[in-house]
Amino acid sequence: MQGPSDFELSRRKLLLGTAASVAFSAASAEARAQTPVVPAQAAVPGIATMKVSFNVNGAPREIALDMRTTLLDALREHLHLTGTKKGCDHGQCGACTVIAGGRRINSCMTLAVMHEGDSITTIEGLGTPENMHPMQAAFVKHDGFQCGYCTPGQICSAVAVLDEIKAGIPSHVTADLDAAPQLTNAELRERMSGNICRCGAYSNIAEAITEVAGRPT
Repeated sequence: MQGPSDFELSRRKLLLGTAASVAFSAASAEARAQTPVVPAQAAVPGIATMKVSFNVNGAPREIALDMRTTLLDALREHLHLTGTKKGCDHGQCGACTVIAGGRRINSCMTLAVMHEGDSITTIEGLGTPENMHPMQAAFVKHDGFQCGYCTPGQICSAVAVLDEIKAGIPSHVTADLDAAPQLTNAELRERMSGNICRCGAYSNIAEAITEVAGRPT
């Protein structure tokens, strides 16, 4: 059985141990604060870069890139065309849709170096606030957006969808592969299904596209 003196001794040791631990932690934190931070890129010497030349929105562009750079990051971070949005960054939402070589693609899922010599159109290349593309004007007219984050990808995809139908490219719901596809409600919704609108403006988006296609809304 412990006496009062034993209890006092144990408590004294506990307090001394705690003080020492606090002092050690403070010293360690101060040492870490004084340690210079090495930039992340400096820790990976010899990063392979490559010059990439393509035509973006009608203008020739050439940039030197890390070969691992996606087309999305090349457009946003290097060419400062921030209209193209980074959403999921996994090819699932369509916010980063651009038109490359005449076809719509998810720019987050392809490397910039794979598009050497390509012609690329982003939302900035379709129109301006003063001179909007018909699809942009239709989205405004029919309230085809709410927060607007997905809208650049929606519009680029919509423009490409009409070109796909005009070119006779079938979709998964095209009933007759020998006949020219028509812009039915099913065709439109299937072809636009890769572009997600978390605000749920799908009906308005469909109305805008059908107006541009020349069908009554």
